[in-house]
Amino acid sequence: MTQTSATFQVEDYRSYLAVLARVQLAKAGIVRRKLDASDLVQDVLLQAHAARSQFRGTSAGEFAAWLRRILTNTLVDAQRRYGRQKRDAALEASCHAAIEDSASKMTELPARDQTSPSGYAAARERAVMLAAALNELPEDQRTAVELRYIGDCSLEEVAAFMDRTTPSVAGLLRRGLEDLRGRLAQSGLTRG
Repeated sequence: MTQTSATFQVEDYRSYLAVLARVQLAKAGIVRRKLDASDLVQDVLLQAHAARSQFRGTSAGEFAAWLRRILTNTLVDAQRRYGRQKRDAALEASCHAAIEDSASKMTELPARDQTSPSGYAAARERAVMLAAALNELPEDQRTAVELRYIGDCSLEEVAAFMDRTTPSVAGLLRRGLEDLRGRLAQSGLTRG
């Protein structure tokens, strides 16, 4: 193991992976009823730990991308297992694209104006910290915020998923975002 790869701890990405897993499972139909996000993340972390020597990157962004690929593969395997499907390249591609899109939204959420390479790297680091802050929110607020802003669901879709009214979800979003901003401000991740 190289000095560089030793600086990235798999466990540090648990919250980050949990957010991505919850968002993907919310949209995964039958798999959602069969698999819990925490079980999925635990499986990803075990696989990553076992395959650690295979990581060839040098940056935190590359490490996060490697973990997202393991998450994608694990989710696709679960969809095949529970859906009794054969290998499907389109399923793999769509799952990978959905996870990458959610991860991108996480980097944009804390600071949408970072465009330099160093700003992009800082945004990736903030995404990991944002995930930790999201995990501290009450479950209903967290679910609403994740689905709306990371899962890119409409307010009506979030309300249907949560089996709540649209005004109720709007209130959860408002309170969740206020709480999230407060947590991010305490950790120094916001500008004001």
